[in-house]
Order: sequence, then structure tokens, then C-alpha cells
Amino acid sequence: MTLVSAYNPAWPSWFLRIRDLVAEKLGPTCLAIEHVGSTAVPGMTAKPIIDIAVVIERSMFQIVKALLDELGYRHQGDLGIQGREAFNLENSGMSARLPPHHLYVCPRESEELKSQIAFRDYLRAHPEWVLRLSELKRSLCEQYGAEREAYMEGKSAMVREITCLALQESTKRDR
Repeated sequence: MTLVSAYNPAWPSWFLRIRDLVAEKLGPTCLAIEHVGSTAVPGMTAKPIIDIAVVIERSMFQIVKALLDELGYRHQGDLGIQGREAFNLENSGMSARLPPHHLYVCPRESEELKSQIAFRDYLRAHPEWVLRLSELKRSLCEQYGAEREAYMEGKSAMVREITCLALQESTKRDR
């Protein structure tokens, strides 16, 4: 497991490099490309891996999948998370030029996408939660080291709590 590190102000520019490459290839087949996950939250401790959600109309999936394949991204399935299709960059030349990242394709109506965006936006607006989650992540890394499953389980309750709060706030805002 890659250990977490303090927030790196370069992460947004890493995202932009990847986004620009993917956006150029996908063109109008995608609706948006979102920086999600902990690296998208200023001040957040995170694994230095950029999480990217490509937002599409569900009907465009096969076209997007083929275009991503041309870039060297191989479809990995949903990896057990409904509403989010994972892609792995298997082009060694490309992966050497790009920052480490996870790429997901989500239909715009995906509940998983809504949760990821709400989580990110909530943390951006609530620095007290950024501090709490960052402290927990550092503590779990010290406690469990490379035991990825224990680390993930250790932070899951707080992540669920933040996500719940985020979705409640998002629902209120959308009314």
C-alpha cells in the first residue's frame, strides 16, 4: 500500500494533465471529468493517487470504453461498486508520463458518482472534517502499515459518516 502523505498542492495540476489528455480523446462523448477522492480536497492527507470520474450518458459507455482503450486504458469492470466502471492504464509509455491515477467512468445518474461529488464538496466546505479524517488516516497508517484492508476498514465508519452528512447537505441544496 502506498502510505498517505500530507496534501500536495501539485495534485490539482496532476489531475488537469490527466483530464486534458482524456478530454481530448473523448471529446463530446463525456459530459464532465471530475477530480474526486481525497486528493481533490485541499489540506487532506491522501495516498498520492488521483481519482478521476468521467461522467457520461449511459448510452455512450461502449463508445467511451473503445476510445479509452485506444489510449491504453483497459476496462476492469465495476470492481464491486455499482454505477462506477474502473479502467486501468496498461500502456507503459503513457503511465510513465502521467501521475499515478485511478480512472472511473460513471453515468451521470450514478448514485456512486453523486456520493463522490457530495463527499468532495462537503469536505472542501468543512475543514474540521478534513482535519479529523487526515488525523485518522495517519494514525491508521502508523498502526497498520501496509495492511491495506485494515486501513480501509479503520477509516470506513468516518467516511460513511461524512458521506451521509454530505448527501443530506446536497439534498437540501438541490431543493
